[in-house]
Amino acid sequence: MEIRQDMRQQQRQEMRLVMTPKLQQAIKLLQVPALELQQILKHELITNPMLEEADEEESEIQEVQEAESGDEGEFKASEVEIDWDRYLKDGFEMGGRATGEVEEQEETLERVPVAKPSFEEYLTSQLRLATSDEDKIRIGEFIIGSLDSNGYLTISPEDIARALGVEVEKVEEVLAIIRTFDPPGIAARDLRECLLIQLEQASLADGLAYMLVRDHLDDLLKKRYGEIARKLKRSVKEIQKAADVIGRFDPRPGARYSQEEPRYIVPDLIVEKVDGDYIVDINDRNVPRLRINRAYRDILSNAKSRSKEEHDYVIDKLNSARWLLNTIEQRRQTMLKVMQAILEAQRDFFDKGVEHLKPLTLQEIAERVGIHESTVSRVTSNKYVQTPRGVFELKFFFSTGLKTDDGDVASSRHIKIRIAEMIEKEDKHHPLSDQEIARRLKQEGFLVARRTVAKYRDQLGILPARMRKEY
Repeated sequence: MEIRQDMRQQQRQEMRLVMTPKLQQAIKLLQVPALELQQILKHELITNPMLEEADEEESEIQEVQEAESGDEGEFKASEVEIDWDRYLKDGFEMGGRATGEVEEQEETLERVPVAKPSFEEYLTSQLRLATSDEDKIRIGEFIIGSLDSNGYLTISPEDIARALGVEVEKVEEVLAIIRTFDPPGIAARDLRECLLIQLEQASLADGLAYMLVRDHLDDLLKKRYGEIARKLKRSVKEIQKAADVIGRFDPRPGARYSQEEPRYIVPDLIVEKVDGDYIVDINDRNVPRLRINRAYRDILSNAKSRSKEEHDYVIDKLNSARWLLNTIEQRRQTMLKVMQAILEAQRDFFDKGVEHLKPLTLQEIAERVGIHESTVSRVTSNKYVQTPRGVFELKFFFSTGLKTDDGDVASSRHIKIRIAEMIEKEDKHHPLSDQEIARRLKQEGFLVARRTVAKYRDQLGILPARMRKEY
C-alpha cells in the first residue's frame, strides 16, 4: 500500500472583521474609568501635536465640527462614526481575543504615592533599635525576610541556622527578640503560637483563654463551647467569655502592613436631584478638554513649501486627533444614555432607598438604549456614579430577581439586605436558623427557599446559626 503526500497552494476568499488600532482605541476609551481616561488623554496631548488643551467652556464636539468644516478635505469622515455594536456583539475584544476568554485585569484606578515604610522595613528598624550586634542583626534580617504576608515564619530555626552557619540557640535568641516587636504575635509559626504570644504579652498566660488556645484550639475554632466545657468541667458561659477575649487578638498580625495601597474612587457620572427630578451628568472636570490645534491650518495652507512626508505626517496626526475627539464625544453620549436608562429603571431606588432596588439585566438596558448588551457591559465596567444616596458601582444596579407572593419580582440584593438585617437584630442566645429566616421572608411576601437563604448568607460572610450562638 503506497501513501502519497504532496503540498498544494490554494487561494481562498473569506470575510473577516478586522480590529484596527483606532477601533481598539475606541473600545478601550469606552470602557476605561475617568482616572485612566485622564492619563490616556494626557499621553495623547504629548504624542499628537495636532491636539491642544481647550478652555473649560469649550466642547470637544464643537472643535470637531469646526475642523470638519475646513477645506483640507483629506479627512475620511466615514471613520468618525463608531458602530460599537458591530465590533462588540460578535464577541471581539481588543487584541483579537474572544469575549469568552479570560482577560487579564488591568489596574484602572490611579495609585496615590504615600511615604509609608514596608512591613520588612518597619520590623528592621525595630531590630536595629533592639540590638547593635551585627551577627544578631544579620540573623534577624534573615528571619524578617522569611515572614509571609500574615507575619508568620515560613522556615524553621534549624533551617535558618544551617543557611547562616550559626547555632540554633543563637537563632532562637534573635527570634525571641523579634517576637517582642510590634505588631504583637509576629514571627509565630502557626495560629496557635501567634495567639499564645499575644496572650503572654497581655499578661494572660495564666488564664482560661491561654488554656483554650494551647489545648483546645480546634474545638474553639469550630465553636464547640459545650464540648470544651464538659472537658474542662467549666460552664459554657465561662468558655464563651474566654473565647470573646481571644477574639480581640489579631490572627494575622502582618496583614495590616502587607495590604495594597488604597484605591481611590472618582465617580465617572453624577446624578443630582433638581426640582424633584434627576439630572445625569458626566464627571469629567479633571479630564483634559481637547481641541484641534489651529496651527495646522497654516501648515496645510503652505503645503507647497512642505515635503510630501511632512504633509502626510500632518494629515495622519490630524485624522488621529479628529478620530479621538469624536470617540470621546461618543463615549460621553453612550454613558449618559446608559445611566439615564438605569435611572429610569431604578427610579424607586433613587426615591425610596436600596430596599426598593429592582431586578435588572444588561439586556434590559441594552434594549432601552438601542445598543448591544456587550456595549452596556463595557460602559458599566469599573465605573462609579455619585448619587444623592451615595457612590455606587454601576454594576450595583444589576441583579437577578426572586418572585413574591403577589406576582412581582424582588431584587436578590434586597433579599440579602433583609437577611443581614434579621441576623443583626436576632437574639444572640437563640440565633435564627436558615429555615426560620426563610419563613419570616415568606411572611413578608418573598418566596425564598432555605437553601437560597443559606447561599445568600454565605455570600454575606455570615456564619450559620450554631456558630453565631452566644451563651
